[in-house]
Formats: sequence, structure tokens, C-alpha cells
Amino acid sequence: MKIGIVGGTGDIGEGIAMRLAPLYDIIVGSRDEVRAKESCTCSIAALKNRGTSCRSFTGATNQDAICCADIVILAVPFRNVITTLETLSCFEDKIVISPVNPMEKRDHFMFVPPEDGSAALMIRRLLPKEARICSAFNTIAANKWKALNEELSYSVPVCGDDEEAKRMVMGIVNSVSKLQGFDAGPLAASSMVEALTPLLLNIARYNKMRDVGIQFM
Repeated sequence: MKIGIVGGTGDIGEGIAMRLAPLYDIIVGSRDEVRAKESCTCSIAALKNRGTSCRSFTGATNQDAICCADIVILAVPFRNVITTLETLSCFEDKIVISPVNPMEKRDHFMFVPPEDGSAALMIRRLLPKEARICSAFNTIAANKWKALNEELSYSVPVCGDDEEAKRMVMGIVNSVSKLQGFDAGPLAASSMVEALTPLLLNIARYNKMRDVGIQFM
């Protein structure tokens, strides 16, 4: 299975790529192909130093990462989603995973959804109707992805309207460290999941905690 990561040179994108590379063929996408290839070189070296081998780990433009992938992860900040997707194509019949959270930092972190109700629903509107959108990975702290020495022991809600796509995404979730995917319902429920991230950040801030996550017991 080939997984393309749009925005794969950011902290979340690089971390997800390194976590998935031992199990899947990874295509790291960026607006700058040279930067994507440099990111892959550094990531491969980091994994090799840990004694971890990769299946396939290549850098490309965001567009090529989409075209070559079976599954696409949109690892881009909410503020950049629209401008990024306006320049890209070839999403038809692909599973598209959104870990995007629409939020702002004011005197505290706030959930600030678009008119669609959630980032995932906005992405569904922006992409071709044949794309199969799921939200996942929304509540995992960015720095945790790249902390390869640490196990990720979190629950991951997955929302989507295509049941087969949702099962495949939960399979990917369950393959990473100690993550456990949970069916959180249709894509319309993604707003509730996205709103958890600013809540977790506020809890961490006001209780002097780090990297707060969720677990369903």
C-alpha cells in the first residue's frame, strides 16, 4: 500500500512518515521536491540509527505524492488547507485522511470551525465527490510523532461515510505503535473529534501537563 503525505516535511508529516515507513510505501510530498527528498534522507538515517528498515521512502512534490498514492494524508495546517488543495488534483477514488484541526490560540485555545462545521467536511466539499474522506489522528500531539523512542498509547477516533475506507484507516491506525482506532461515526461527527484538540491543549496548559491525549477504556 502506498501512502502519500501532503505537507510531509512539517513536524506532523515527518513524524507520521517515520512511524509508517517500516510498514508501508511512503511518499513524502512538499511544495519543494528537493526539500521533500532531503526530509526523506534525514528520516531514513534516523530510522537506520534505530535499527529500523523502511519499505520505500521517497520524496516528491505534493502533486506527485497524491498521484502515486493509494491513500493520502493531508498533514497541513488548517489555515493552508484551501490554498493547498486549490493547486492539487488526482484525488478521485483515493482515501484521504484529515488530521486537520481548525483552532486558534487566543487567551486560550479555541475550536474555530469553518462554515461547513469541521475541517473534514470542508475538505470533502473541496475535493471531488469520488474521494473517500476520513478524519483520523486529530488528537495526537505533533511532537509525539517524532519521539520515536516513545510508544504512542492513545485512542484514535476515526470518522467517515465510506465504511470500507474507514476500516482501512483504522487498520493503519492500529499498525502504529500502541495506537487503537475507534469508529467514531460519520464524517458529520468529525467536528466533535476536532474540538477535542483545543480542549486537550487547554487541559495541558492549565494543569501544567504535557502531551495530553485520550484513551477509551
